[in-house]
Amino acid sequence: MEISRRGFLTLSGAIGSGFALSSLGLDLSALKAHAAEISKANRLKTAKQSTTVCCYCAVGCGLICSVDKVTGTIFHIEGDPDHPINEGSLCAKGAGFFDLTEANKYRLRKVQYRAPMSDRWEEKDWDWALARIARLVKETRDRDFIKTNTKGQIVNRIESIGHLGSSNVDSEECWLMSSISRVLGMVYVDHQARV
Repeated sequence: MEISRRGFLTLSGAIGSGFALSSLGLDLSALKAHAAEISKANRLKTAKQSTTVCCYCAVGCGLICSVDKVTGTIFHIEGDPDHPINEGSLCAKGAGFFDLTEANKYRLRKVQYRAPMSDRWEEKDWDWALARIARLVKETRDRDFIKTNTKGQIVNRIESIGHLGSSNVDSEECWLMSSISRVLGMVYVDHQARV
């Protein structure tokens, strides 16, 4: 990034004034936020940008992913203004796409389990969690499966298990979860996006 002599002097004066004023107890959070935006803008100028398509629904909005050339990690995702479908705009799921990347330090990476009546969470591995889910579903289906209704008609369903889908799954995953739920005989199948 090129900066003129006048721009350098202005920036230096602003930073120096900021330090001087901060010692007087003034709130400089707005100035710090502005400086962070300038830093991010500079990173965007030097980043490798690639386009992709949002996977969350069948619309297929265009996204631009900015990748740091040094670390190879995504640090910014925005709507693609040249994409014919969304023209740069994004829905809430598309706008939150960045939070699902490795850059989100709060993203859960391990299974968290809390036993019934417990007041603390325990870390478990995926093999334990998947085996437990499969066992509980089988036990419930074996116990509560309804083959016929009161009229004697064959219904083959389970009413004590339900499935609530997530709004953070793409169309294909949603289809797969719905199909598995129906194969198991579940009648209470819903999706978080309707809530």
